[in-house]
Amino acid sequence: MIGWIVRILMIAAGIVTGWFVAKDAPIFGVAQVMVALLLLTFIVAVLAFWPHRWTNALNRSVKH
Repeated sequence: MIGWIVRILMIAAGIVTGWFVAKDAPIFGVAQVMVALLLLTFIVAVLAFWPHRWTNALNRSVKH
């Protein structure tokens, strides 16, 4: 399971890194890891600071 998450994260990081660095550049791997860490940080921050009221509003909008 973790392998899939890491793979998806590295694919996304490779796409973003490819916008700024040539894929055959020696620094590409390092830049890709840096972008992957930034993406991971962003995802964790969104999950950590997700407003509780948004969750309540979403739960109220779903009718059971």
